Amino acid sequence: MSGHIRTAPMLAVCIALGVAPASHAQQPEVMQAGYGPTSTPPDTLRLTESVVAAREANPSVQAARLRAEADRERISPAGALPDPVLELGLLNRPLDDFGTDERMTMNLVGLKQSFPWPGNQGFSKQAGEHLARAAELEAAEVEAQIVARTRAMHARLGYLDRAIAITSDTRQLLRDFLEVAEAKYASGAGIQQDLLQAQVAVGRTTADLVALEQERIAAMARLNALMGRPADEPILAVDMPSPGGELPGLDSLAALARYGRPAVAAAHERARAAEASYRAAGRAGYPDFELRVAWGQRPQYTDMGSIALGVSLPVWGGSKDAPLERAAAAEQAESDARALELYFDTYARLGELRAADERARTLDEIYRVQILPQADAAVESALSAYQVGAVDYATLLEARLTVNRFLVDSVRLTAERLQARAEIEALVGVSPTDGLATSDTEEWTHDLDTGGDR
Repeated sequence: MSGHIRTAPMLAVCIALGVAPASHAQQPEVMQAGYGPTSTPPDTLRLTESVVAAREANPSVQAARLRAEADRERISPAGALPDPVLELGLLNRPLDDFGTDERMTMNLVGLKQSFPWPGNQGFSKQAGEHLARAAELEAAEVEAQIVARTRAMHARLGYLDRAIAITSDTRQLLRDFLEVAEAKYASGAGIQQDLLQAQVAVGRTTADLVALEQERIAAMARLNALMGRPADEPILAVDMPSPGGELPGLDSLAALARYGRPAVAAAHERARAAEASYRAAGRAGYPDFELRVAWGQRPQYTDMGSIALGVSLPVWGGSKDAPLERAAAAEQAESDARALELYFDTYARLGELRAADERARTLDEIYRVQILPQADAAVESALSAYQVGAVDYATLLEARLTVNRFLVDSVRLTAERLQARAEIEALVGVSPTDGLATSDTEEWTHDLDTGGDR
């Protein structure tokens, strides 16, 4: 497969020049063990494993779940009555001897309980329930975003692995070209310019390979962080699922997001909580009640009992309750506006991501169907022309490097589609197509064989 793009032109050059091909050329490490187009090497981190690890171990996901749990625990207190008050007292004792001879003297045991106006507690509890539900949905949104970032970084790492394999393969081919140029120059049949150009090509490809390897280290660290693991935890290889087919239209995606994105639903829950708080604030001017019962124990006389009902007088409602009601109304309007803003922002972001996916899909198809076959043909043509002296060595090198760039670009476009679809799925809350989240057993690979189908 990949060996064909290196050894076929290499053998042709060597035969044309009468030079033995290099015997130490090897396949790139990722291609050595005979893994076919749909198989993956051992110790491959699969996408499903990355997602499961992120959901279970990511600190942000855990923190959001704990926040939701804390808000759930606040529902019951919001609808509970105030604690009753126990009263103990010694009433009407004479100051001279503190005795119990007087008929008014008694030992008091009392209990009083406050009651809000009927319905006030219900609105407070409703607000708490909506806030708790919003916290649960926000935790689901955090999880969805972490999963999207994990899938995107997984795709990025997959792209880097394959770009490294392609670039390493090309560098080995250029090293073989360099050996041919050296042998040709040593025999007096070549010129120094060809030798220098071959050396520059190897050096430039080596620099590209170093840059890709360092990017891989950074991507591996970020993926480990998303999975809640140490940054230097080794990730030897990752799979790269197929992106799938075309996405639904933007209106269909927006409709899915409207009902499926947790953040949109959470914004609506907060708006409902603000509405309940507004209705509770509107009843703040209603009086509260206080029920009091007491037992008066008189040591030398008959015991006595008392019961009383108190009502608060909202005489300061104009300066206290009315501003609170207006503040609650403003908060309700703010919550409604934020919910609408989030929906419009989601709609716009879906438009951007769908356009990015369509752009990458179209370009990748152009690369596979048109550009790469033509680039391969250009390499073969340059090789044939070089053998008869019709073109110089630089033309042959540039044709080969151009194929390498197109192959890497094609892998990058696939990774970009996977990244866009990961974020789309987080925004809509579900998989809008069967192909949006494909099984990790469907492994995406590039056919590096210049004679194979693309």
